[in-house]
Amino acid sequence: MTIGEHVAEFEGRPVRDYDPDEGIADPEGLAYRLSIDYDAGEAGETMTGLLARFLEDPNAARVQAMVIGPWEEVYDSGNTSAPIVEALVASAETLAALRAIFLGDVTYEESEMSWIGQSDVTPLFDAYPRLESFRVRGGTGLVIGSLKHANLRSLAVETGGLDAAVVRGILSSELPRLEHLELWLGSENYGKTVTAEDLGPILRGEAFPTLRYLGLRNCEDADAIAAAVADAPILDRIKVLDLSLGDLTDEGANALMGSPKVARLDKLDIHHHFASPGVTLKIQDLGIAVDASERHEPHKYSDEEYRFIAVSE
Repeated sequence: MTIGEHVAEFEGRPVRDYDPDEGIADPEGLAYRLSIDYDAGEAGETMTGLLARFLEDPNAARVQAMVIGPWEEVYDSGNTSAPIVEALVASAETLAALRAIFLGDVTYEESEMSWIGQSDVTPLFDAYPRLESFRVRGGTGLVIGSLKHANLRSLAVETGGLDAAVVRGILSSELPRLEHLELWLGSENYGKTVTAEDLGPILRGEAFPTLRYLGLRNCEDADAIAAAVADAPILDRIKVLDLSLGDLTDEGANALMGSPKVARLDKLDIHHHFASPGVTLKIQDLGIAVDASERHEPHKYSDEEYRFIAVSE
């Protein structure tokens, strides 16, 4: 799998590309995506310039959801999101109604995920105390410090390789209303340093008392993650466990099936996996909703087997 399409919906709202000539027609009902395509970037247009035009619209003050797509030369990791983050922070008074931000709605044709240059996004949470949802794509240069935020309900970090420092920042945060935590762990070849041990405070249920969804996705050692989470105390709290997009095999699937805690979830998602056909059928008989679609066979080369996660580079 690669990310080949932009999001069509964000936080329950259809996403519409922002056109300065059309303006902001439905600030409450739509999520507006700002993007600079290749030709616009070559012509000298910038995301901060487009954002400035967006803010001139009288309806900008009523916009509740915003998607930041590709910016100029997004395929060059040296062109980071830092100026965009700074501009959004400076615009917080105007964007007072903003509740949801997606930073980095970029497809593989625009940039591989590992090429997206992110930055320190921590100031956004201070600038927008009423923010309820934040999603970011791209782990290169990404920093999330210790947050103290009373209203954040959903936090998603999509990467091809997640730095443990990002996880430590999140786990040191005070997020009393967080319900949805989604981490794309990725591959060591593309910057992954996080381990199951780093996730300990989450798995032991020491963090985020209102959590209902836990996603540990796109992980190249999904069996180890499955074994660590199978009997973890956090399963007594959450309703949905999402281990999809990784390289899960029979080993990890059997660990999940052997856990009474997993059988009490509302849903288990392992889609994009490498379990055998028999185990795939068996795990769907847990008595809960299970997504075990997108089963893959390992690639074989010189008597070695290779399994792949959904998104790495």
